[in-house]
Amino acid sequence: MAEIIKKKIAILGSTGSIGTQALEVIEEHADKFQVEVLTANKNAELLIEQAIKFKPNAVVIVDETRFEEVSEKLWKHDIKTFTGEEALAQVVEMKDVNIVLTALVGYAGLLPTINAIKAKKSIALANKETLVVAGELITKLAAENGVAILPVDSEHGAIFQCLTGEVQNKIEKIYLTASGGPFRGKKTEELKNITKEQALKHPNWDMGAKITIDSATLMNKGLEVIEAKWLFNLKPEQIDVIVHPQSIIHSIVQFEDGSMKAQMGLPDMKHPIQYALSFPYRFSSKSPRFNFMDYPQLTFEQPDKDTFLNLSLAYEALDKGGNMACILNAANEIAVEAFLNDQIKFLEIAEVNKKCMEEMLFIKTPTYEDYVKTNAQTREFAKSLI
Repeated sequence: MAEIIKKKIAILGSTGSIGTQALEVIEEHADKFQVEVLTANKNAELLIEQAIKFKPNAVVIVDETRFEEVSEKLWKHDIKTFTGEEALAQVVEMKDVNIVLTALVGYAGLLPTINAIKAKKSIALANKETLVVAGELITKLAAENGVAILPVDSEHGAIFQCLTGEVQNKIEKIYLTASGGPFRGKKTEELKNITKEQALKHPNWDMGAKITIDSATLMNKGLEVIEAKWLFNLKPEQIDVIVHPQSIIHSIVQFEDGSMKAQMGLPDMKHPIQYALSFPYRFSSKSPRFNFMDYPQLTFEQPDKDTFLNLSLAYEALDKGGNMACILNAANEIAVEAFLNDQIKFLEIAEVNKKCMEEMLFIKTPTYEDYVKTNAQTREFAKSLI
């Protein structure tokens, strides 16, 4: 293997589930990776702890009320501290950064990703909403700037790995696998009184609260369908979802000769994170190895799109195009937050999303400003429904 130059990484959302696991990967390969920037929304305590340990050039605490606390603790470590959403969007442009890991949750990831692409930084994308909201804009911008978008989601990371070395071969179809979440097999009547505690118990994956709820409603898989369209330049009919409860096969590519390639392994987010950061190389890993005898049967089912309406809504948004996926994403972020705050019931998440898709202004060819306006107006309308 040729000598590998140490990559300098900006982690947007370092205190979240993806961010903390990325730092574990970086720590394991300290000779290959260096932390240049860390950012957090409100978790000042963990951000300070991470900064002292990894010694980045700069940190951003988005919550301006926590700035003084962070700045006071880090100045003696010679770590620059910034605050606010504008600083979050600008810090990705720092000249020493090679790769930006966008591990922010939701719409907040859009502008920093746009700025990072314009600054010609490679993007390790864990923030699926960026492509959901503005996929056409982002992919065009990446192409214009010669920027690689490396998927961090386990499913898209799996597709990406299956396509390595296959650039000349046409994709017939991809299958995104889904665990089915904690309520697999349940019908509408059984889901009427689901609590957030029940919804937050994912059977296979350790994720943040918002993504865990999205997994329980199958919205996470719906957003992944939309993201896959833009990442791999596919038509909606080329993207299928199949429920695979064991979460061992992370996704599958079918080529036009009928051959299929699957990427397999134990459910562990550190694997796709490491691959995105190390690409095109594979580095050693201390993570547990898969044993076929522990999983003598791998099973597959069709998803229940009638009970889990959010998956159907995602396909509908994908078919319609324009700003419809932006509307769906904005509505869902408000609805999930309301569910987590005990303001609405589990099944009402999809109802809020559907109503917003029916009522909000549809724009066939949106500009960036249209996305910003659509996001803001949809959030307001969704709040009025709660």
